[in-house]
Formats: sequence, C-alpha cells, structure tokens
Amino acid sequence: MPGSRQLVLTVDQSGRGDHRRIQDAIDAAPANDDSAGSVVIRIKPGVYREKVVVDKPCITLVGTSASSTVITWNESWVAAESPTVSVLASDFIAKRLTFQNTFGTSGPAVAMRVAGDRAAFYGCRFVSFQDTLLDDTGRHYYRGCYIEGGTDFVFGNGKALFDKCHLRSTSLVGGAFTAHKRSSELEDTGFSFVGCKLTGLGVGTSILGRPWGPYSRVVFALSYMSSTVRPEGWDDWSDPAKQRTAFYGQYQCYGEGSKTDGRVAWSHDLSQAEAAPFITKVWVGGQEWLR
Repeated sequence: MPGSRQLVLTVDQSGRGDHRRIQDAIDAAPANDDSAGSVVIRIKPGVYREKVVVDKPCITLVGTSASSTVITWNESWVAAESPTVSVLASDFIAKRLTFQNTFGTSGPAVAMRVAGDRAAFYGCRFVSFQDTLLDDTGRHYYRGCYIEGGTDFVFGNGKALFDKCHLRSTSLVGGAFTAHKRSSELEDTGFSFVGCKLTGLGVGTSILGRPWGPYSRVVFALSYMSSTVRPEGWDDWSDPAKQRTAFYGQYQCYGEGSKTDGRVAWSHDLSQAEAAPFITKVWVGGQEWLR
C-alpha cells in the first residue's frame, strides 16, 4: 500500500497554481514507488484541452466538480496514445472530473483508458460515443460515475466493479452498453454493475453487451434498466460459438428493460448464491486496496 506522505500540487489555467496544465503537474511529480507516499493534484475549474498520461503510481487527480472540471480531446482511436486520458500506473484515484473525447459518431474514440492495477474513480463523467471507457487491464472501481456513449462504450479486459453508476446510451439504433474481451476461462476478468442505472434516447435501442472476446463476462445486479434495453439483452456478435463460452448474467434488476422472459437463452438469471461473488468490493479485491 502507498505510504502516508502526501505531496499536493495545484493546476490552474489562470496561473495561480503550481502548473497551468495537468500533464505538467504529473511530469513534475516524483516517480513514486509504493512506499514513497502519494501525489494529489488539485485541478481548478476549467476545460483542459490536453492529452494526459498517468505513468507514475500513487497519483490522485481531484476536480472541483465533474461539470466544471473537464479534460477533453478530439481524436479517433487509432493507437495506444489516442485516448484523452491514459492511466498506465497503479494506485490511481480520480474524483469529480469529466473525461471527454469529442470525436463524434463516425468511429471509436476513447475518453479514458485504464491499464494500471488498483484504480478508483469517484463522481467522474466519461463522455464519448463509440468505445468511451477502455477498462483495459487491472482491477478497477467506479462509484457514482456517469458513462455516456452509443457503441461498446464500456469495453476492455479489466476486472471492474461499477457501483451506483449511470450508463446512458446515446445510440438511436444498434447500441451496446458493454463489450468485454476475456479470451480464456483462465483470465480472472469481467465487469460487474451493481445498483446502477441504464438509460438512453429511445426504446429498444441498445443491448446490454456483446462478446469482444469469447469468454466475455458481464453481470448486472440490483440495477434499473429503462426501456432502452432490448428484450433479448445480449448478442453473440455474429459468432454462435461464443454463446457457449460467454458469461452474461442478471440479478434482481428492475425497470421496463430488465424483464428476463425475452432474454437470449444462453444468458443467466442468477440466484443469490450465483450473484454473490460479483456484487461486493471483494470482486476487485477492494477490501485490500480501496481507501
């Protein structure tokens, strides 16, 4: 676990802080190891048009409010460097920030890539259209966050718990909330959504998910699903073989889009015992690292 010492830096576009750009503050922070303490970067309100790469462990980014503190870029996803923000190091925390990619609807555009272990997001907003949030590798926790997109807008092969988050589909047709990538039964990855809210622009415009990898694993529990969710719930991405290997489950959800009688036959209506491993912070080992 990170040590107790803490360095605080302030980013302010007006010049009244330590730095004007977020990346400059990260670059100025010491290259911590887990024993060296943490760096808290307080970001004053503003629209920060910059790409940000977090390549040092134990960095915390704190905004004033997610509506007033925005990190934005405009680029399609063509390379590892394309996302607006990339978290590559462990023990990252973000609070009250918006991560945005304004590329639009013509292709994938990642607002946030999370590729470090033990990352936590509180009260953040993730906004794009296709491939908004790349939950790539590692264990991650999102609480009270807002995630917006149209196609596969929560995707990757991380192990993540989404706690009381709002997922909003902006797709008018053929949308998908998730695309998890797990490629082997041996991979301990998957997305769990607990106490979340799923809404959208229309009726029956989005499925819950489709398998980017054959052993894709996604569970929705105790969550509200509006009529935006299509009755079948899930799709095999034109590969029927994935019906035998993907694991898609639902537990005690409610709302017009939650009805299980129209779900694909290969998805699971989970019992309490089956849902139990997915619905607490233990899913991401959070009892050991969330603080």
